[in-house]
Amino acid sequence: MASDTNDDAPCPIINSIEQIGSQWRLIVLHDLRSDEKRFNELKRSTGASSRTLSRVLDDLQETGFVNRRMEEDAPVATYYSLTDKGVSLCPVFDEIEQWADEWLEPDGQTTEPETAEPTA
Repeated sequence: MASDTNDDAPCPIINSIEQIGSQWRLIVLHDLRSDEKRFNELKRSTGASSRTLSRVLDDLQETGFVNRRMEEDAPVATYYSLTDKGVSLCPVFDEIEQWADEWLEPDGQTTEPETAEPTA
């Protein structure tokens, strides 16, 4: 019997994770959900080094998740914001946060599932 799945076809989950899956990419995307931010604001809020943040922002811009806007007025400033593609991830972050509220302790450890007591 022929299979309906093609084992050679790229998996959409793996492809998605390759684009957004690094820790720093997710942190930056999540941080930009609220508003446009300057480089130094992102550096402070994410805790990333300048080198890491610069690399991540370049990657996110190249893959179409982030816009970069330069203001030439003194002082020169670079602003970053989510593209429509980046904004489309916001519901995914909401779902992850909802899952974390249900399944993770405040310290990040997984909660034990509650089991029902057998009734006599």
